[in-house]
Amino acid sequence: MFTLITKRLIQLIPTIFFVSVLIFLLQQLLPGDPALVMAGEEKDPEVIEQIRKRYRLDQPLPIQYLAWIGGVFQGDLGESMRLSEPVSTLVAQKLPVTIQLAVMAMIFTLGIGIPAGIISAVKKDTAWDYVVNVVALWGISTPNFWLGIMLIFLFSVQLGWLPASGYVSPFEDFWASMAATIMPAFVLGNSFAGVIMRHTRAAMLQVMESDYVRTARAKGLDERTVILKHGLRNALTPVITLGALEFGTLLSGAVLTEQIFSIPGFGKLIVDAVFNRDYAVVQGVVLVTATTYIVLNLLADIGYILANPRLRT
Repeated sequence: MFTLITKRLIQLIPTIFFVSVLIFLLQQLLPGDPALVMAGEEKDPEVIEQIRKRYRLDQPLPIQYLAWIGGVFQGDLGESMRLSEPVSTLVAQKLPVTIQLAVMAMIFTLGIGIPAGIISAVKKDTAWDYVVNVVALWGISTPNFWLGIMLIFLFSVQLGWLPASGYVSPFEDFWASMAATIMPAFVLGNSFAGVIMRHTRAAMLQVMESDYVRTARAKGLDERTVILKHGLRNALTPVITLGALEFGTLLSGAVLTEQIFSIPGFGKLIVDAVFNRDYAVVQGVVLVTATTYIVLNLLADIGYILANPRLRT
């Protein structure tokens, strides 16, 4: 296990380097000149020249990249051209909001998807199987923006149970924070729960037909033990992979949901930065997101080993 983790850690270095180069080069393809955007309506040539010098926009791309990546190694992601604040500060402010939303969404995703997948596999070709598949298909097919609007209309406008928008930190008021984020978390979790359900069902169907499951049943073990200990544990490998990737998607792809519920998270930060041609913020946010994906893949590999002891050898 230690050797596997060490190999994965070594592989992270060239991967993150390649990702950083790709992020920096693709950033240059964005249309527009950030110096012109920041100069205002007058577009004074002297002001534009000062902006270019301040943010090294007048230097060759290799020099710009080396200056940026050198700062990244020191924990400096650059400075926002628009807000004149360190990018690391903006990330530290916005990322916890999206992490909370993503964690709550994953609770809904796994809490709905895995049990539904098990039921569908165990009750194959029965009414339970058909009902679960219909619900999963509904979750995958329902647009997040429509479901979000419908939940706001029902629980906020009609019933008045939950706030329609906004965000409260759990460190300020835990229950108010839960009330503000439960609807957007359900919207995000609902769309991924159907995907998790389908993968869990497929993996469980394959595992339940294996020899060791038949042997466990022949020994007279309780059916629940056979399903959960011998079946589910061996079927979790693809689910762990998908869950890790979906969590990364939640961290980077909750833009629309955050806009609907007016949540000041990571997604809104990247959208505003792209529209404002704020290169440093775009580069910093995308690098953090890509690194998160890579780390989540490493955690998924560790999760395989913990879920399936046979992989430890």
